[in-house]
Amino acid sequence: MKTFLPFGSLTQIQIYMSKSGDQLSYPKENIKVLLLEGIHETAIENFKKHQFLNIETYDIAFTEDELLEKIEDVQIIGIRSKTQLTRKVIEKASKLKAIGCFCIGTNQVDLEAAMKAGVTVFNSPYSNTRSVAELVIAEAIMLKRMIPLRDRKAHEGMWLKDATESYEVRGKNMGIVGYGHIGSQVSVLAENMGFNVLYYDTEPKLPMGNATRINSLEELLNRSDIVTLHVPGNPTTKMMMDAERISQMKKGSVLLNLSRGSVVVVNALKEALESGHLSGAGIDVFPEEPESKGDSFKTSLQNISNVILTPHIGGSTIEAQYNIGVDVSSKLIALIDNGTTVGSHTVPPLNLPVQKNAHRILHIHENKPGVLSEINQCLSDSDINILGQYLKTNEHIGYVVLDVDKEYDDELIERMQNVKHTIKTRILY
Repeated sequence: MKTFLPFGSLTQIQIYMSKSGDQLSYPKENIKVLLLEGIHETAIENFKKHQFLNIETYDIAFTEDELLEKIEDVQIIGIRSKTQLTRKVIEKASKLKAIGCFCIGTNQVDLEAAMKAGVTVFNSPYSNTRSVAELVIAEAIMLKRMIPLRDRKAHEGMWLKDATESYEVRGKNMGIVGYGHIGSQVSVLAENMGFNVLYYDTEPKLPMGNATRINSLEELLNRSDIVTLHVPGNPTTKMMMDAERISQMKKGSVLLNLSRGSVVVVNALKEALESGHLSGAGIDVFPEEPESKGDSFKTSLQNISNVILTPHIGGSTIEAQYNIGVDVSSKLIALIDNGTTVGSHTVPPLNLPVQKNAHRILHIHENKPGVLSEINQCLSDSDINILGQYLKTNEHIGYVVLDVDKEYDDELIERMQNVKHTIKTRILY
């Protein structure tokens, strides 16, 4: 038996039972998965392993207009950092259940619009932590040894063999701005290399190893031989490293930015490098970046001595992309198969057990008084016993999962749809 209400409505309920009566989630062949920006093959393999067969993949990012043409019948979309899922796109995506950001951040998604639409948003904040941290250490060593200059001269045929401005990193101060997952991993590697590690974060964070917490950004900048940025991209960090902040850095120090292109004023950095106030920089992210691999790229930091420029590859290792592919696809699969939302940035996170010999109802609603009471009344009126009930709320929406022990009918489905403040409802199995 298979029954489902129109997918285009704001409130969505689907029911699927195999001919043998086994419990199954919504039929996988009807779930359209759209994967953009060359997401790693491990994600595709994981979807196929779990019987998701309706998969479209593209190696490029989509524009808003392209998304508006494609998104209407998509239930799961996977993106990396380039594709922008705007409010307009999300509102057009009437069938969309989940967004998978196969990267660290979620800045490319309008999270408020996704939350109001009951769309679950996942990312993979830890899978490429090691990749970024290793590149930070590598660039720190290369820049303190003036390798970019010596490399270029060797390619030009000049044998620049001397120790001018070439330093060991042992005993130098590594200043980490933002002591989250990547910043703290940098801290561990840096200390093992012999750095004295200083860190600054707007929130209290316990130190890893012998790292020292600094109470102000200005003090950290004044004391550090190398400053590495690991902050999120938001209004509080936008252009935080402007001319004034860069002038507070220790003379002859190095600036590394492998976080967000919006946090450094590039022209101010250029001036500090050309004046000799800074001895080098490593930049992996830029205010404006090309859309696709192979596109033309320009920045005012090109052709400046002792500067390493990389094309947003801090987390781009085979290991990281493999891990991200598995991590995010597994979260998306768990949502569809089980209703689990752990790691979500929109729908409140619930880690749900597998319930045998029961039917599972998922209900996403505005966080208003009386909704749960009305849901329970619907079940009571239908003489249905609740075997398990799981609820999580945030400031704006609530997510309740109900495991019930009796067959449901069309009348119950209609009642659940009509509960006040309902955003989405799904009969999982």
